[in-house]
Amino acid sequence: MASPKSNNRQAFLLWLGLSSFLLILDQLTKVIAKNSLFEGVSQPVTSFLNWTLVYNSGAAFSFLAQAGGWQRWFFTSVGIIAALIMIWLIRKNTHQTIFSLALSLVLSGAIGNVIDRIIYGAVVDFVDVHYMGWHWPAFNIADSAITIGVILLIVDEIKRVNK
Repeated sequence: MASPKSNNRQAFLLWLGLSSFLLILDQLTKVIAKNSLFEGVSQPVTSFLNWTLVYNSGAAFSFLAQAGGWQRWFFTSVGIIAALIMIWLIRKNTHQTIFSLALSLVLSGAIGNVIDRIIYGAVVDFVDVHYMGWHWPAFNIADSAITIGVILLIVDEIKRVNK
């Protein structure tokens, strides 16, 4: 019979494995986008989806994108610190499935976008969702993982409070 410590280690490695898989998927899709798209030129996929390569030097929704360059290292530092905290939290809470899943998703997205900032100086975005002339800001797999992870964190907290 496996010890609780051994089970926690296995669960921790499973959560990190999920993060690693999503990180690899994120980076792979960004390489494909960079190699097959021209910056700012949309390639229609459906009536509501384009592939459009853009570089975001800011945060969500291009917040601080025109700040002069300091934001690259600020957001890189914040991402690294957040990743270390999330790894610690996952390790301490491996038995909390929704919480650990949520943090694994956010972790993969944070590291994916940190890698972009270090290598390219900006985050590589390429998914362009639109409707009747209105465009959601371009995003990537990392952004999607972060968004889903944050939603799961909120759901987990609501469930915890309602117990």
